[in-house]
Amino acid sequence: MSWLRALKETARSGLSIERRRLEPLIAIRGAAGLALVIGVALAFFGPVVAASSAFGAFQAAIATFQRSWRPRPVLALVSGASLAVSTFLGYLTGSRTLLFLALLVLWTFVAGLSWAAGPTAGIIAASNVAIMLVTVTLPTSIANSAVHAGMILFGGLVQAALIVLFPVRRWGVQRDALADALAAEADYARRLRHDPLAPFDPVPLMTARSAAALTARQARRRPPELRGPRGIAERIRPVLASLADPSLGVPAEGPERERVRELLAATGSMLDSAARAIRHGGPVELNPSAVAVLRTPDTGTLLTGPPLRAADRLAVLLSDVIETAEGEGTKEQDDKAVEAAEELKARADHRPAAPHRHRHRPHRPSLLRLIPVVAKAMRAELRPGSPILRHAVRISVVAAVGYLIGTALPFGHGYWAPMAAVMSMRPEFTQTYERSTARFGGTIVGVSAATGIVQLTHPGVTTAAVLAVLCALLMYLLMRTGYVVGQCCVSAYVVFLLGMAGDDWSQTVLERVVLTLAGGLLAMVSYAVYPAWETPRLRGRLGDWLKADGRYAAAVVEQYADPAERGHGDVRSALLDTREARVAWQEALDAAQYEPVRNRGLSRAAADDTQHALAQFGRAAMLLEAHLPDGGATPVPNAGRLAAALRRCTEQGAKAVRERRVPDWTEAREALAEWDARVRAAEGTDRAEPDPFVREGAHLLLDALEEFSQGLDGGPDTTREPDGPNGPNGPNERSGTAR
Repeated sequence: MSWLRALKETARSGLSIERRRLEPLIAIRGAAGLALVIGVALAFFGPVVAASSAFGAFQAAIATFQRSWRPRPVLALVSGASLAVSTFLGYLTGSRTLLFLALLVLWTFVAGLSWAAGPTAGIIAASNVAIMLVTVTLPTSIANSAVHAGMILFGGLVQAALIVLFPVRRWGVQRDALADALAAEADYARRLRHDPLAPFDPVPLMTARSAAALTARQARRRPPELRGPRGIAERIRPVLASLADPSLGVPAEGPERERVRELLAATGSMLDSAARAIRHGGPVELNPSAVAVLRTPDTGTLLTGPPLRAADRLAVLLSDVIETAEGEGTKEQDDKAVEAAEELKARADHRPAAPHRHRHRPHRPSLLRLIPVVAKAMRAELRPGSPILRHAVRISVVAAVGYLIGTALPFGHGYWAPMAAVMSMRPEFTQTYERSTARFGGTIVGVSAATGIVQLTHPGVTTAAVLAVLCALLMYLLMRTGYVVGQCCVSAYVVFLLGMAGDDWSQTVLERVVLTLAGGLLAMVSYAVYPAWETPRLRGRLGDWLKADGRYAAAVVEQYADPAERGHGDVRSALLDTREARVAWQEALDAAQYEPVRNRGLSRAAADDTQHALAQFGRAAMLLEAHLPDGGATPVPNAGRLAAALRRCTEQGAKAVRERRVPDWTEAREALAEWDARVRAAEGTDRAEPDPFVREGAHLLLDALEEFSQGLDGGPDTTREPDGPNGPNGPNERSGTAR
């Protein structure tokens, strides 16, 4: 993609505004905390201290809006404390330009590295640097700097206290994550009725798993309905695919297919009911017709073999969903839901139960124990080629250069330039350019509006404080609708707040906009000069996904070889690895689609074809996982030889992909051919294979690997441009079904 088109696409994306669900109660609570802090500081310390303390309360509230599974009060406290330390150190060195510049470089470098701990940590750290650049311009003495820092910490404490005293939807983010996962399963079940090969995005399940990772204190307080449905949803996913798939299940048409469609529709209805109950903390209200479909004995007369096993396991899993998702409702509602669950489970009691799964209990370390984990992650990024290290170097250099430029220009208020740069920069090209454009556009609107109000009203201290709080309220309310909207509110907020502290109202809109433009241009130029492109790393990401998929498939096939000796923990572990690799690939592909980089060995067409093949490979392994044998099942020794060949071939294939070679699957093909020959030789004897299900699944695995090689062998196509994530050449057009 050319630079001109890259700039055009990122600018369009950065200036876009989305319709999102608003959270007015949370916004009002954050604005109330800010107003309380400003009022107390004005009453006891004056407008200058009030301005610095307001920044602490403002930033603490913003931290609670970040996508994090930690308790909101903890985020507010961490934000307030870290900003207090940053501001105190800034005050101590602010009078000495070289010393402050050294602190700024060090602080921004650490803030850049903090992205290794996740986006929430990176955003809070970058915000601390940006706000420090503003607060240190407020007049004070070294002796009073501790008071400023203390009031900033007080702002974080107030926001944390309000969250505890006035909670809004306790466990709301965890409820939403789990409900979204069940709703995604319900939608998948309905789509399977019309398309047995319908794709499924595993991200909702991964998000729910991440939300389920709790500290020990959180685990003791978690509501009962959040304890089990996630694991059940994980187990329903392969059962649904196995029930609908025509290659290993029922025919594409006929009474069996109609029965399957009825079961899938009923499953979607029941999962939606469970999702609503979990999201709102209420009882499960089941559709009687859906329960009747799952209760009827007609399933056993129409389905046989693997489809019947899948239907019976589905009934057991749905009964578990109903039991665990049941919230606080009336006794009559509770009894109806429990009765339905017991009847569904009783219908399948005469069938083999779902195999025991190794229970993985996600754990999240406490805040103190997290410190060495974060430090280790940051140290791991101190290596050549690390995108996080490149981001840390870029942001520290840009912050220093922006500070010097802002100081040298005759406008005054030079912090606008480095602040704009620090808040715009991200480790990825697309986000950096999107945010730079959005920040410039938002600053123009916000500063123009605030300056116009100032010129018309000439507000006093109290009026300026009220206007600042109103801007913060709008920011909290609308921040999820688009970065450009948030920047309008933030820019006006800064103008009013500094005006309250005695800042010179005479600075013109042009001066502020020029400094913001300088900061944004510095951010954009820095990425062009010292980039961290995703495009050259696409082959590595694809190889990682292939290797993870191969381990998952091998782990599944090995279960059939020796079911008595193996648990299912290795299958679960391999499944999580392949999901992470798949998402890492998709994120890299999305980040690379607007990069102005020439193709370096993997065309868009090849990326599309190979990811479709890997999705089908994972899907075939998932179908086999849906029918994993229990400990008393008959072993299939040939499966063990194929599993070993699959593991070796995919590991070597991943290396070939990274080295720009086409993988060779000869060893796996030969192992499967030997298996077929042994089966043909044993036909009609007591050594005949009792169930060809696993061997049929193995053929699907090899077909997908062959499709992968064909897609990779297509060669680079530099004439084909991506059409966006949903266009005809985009990654979602043929995403397949990945686990």
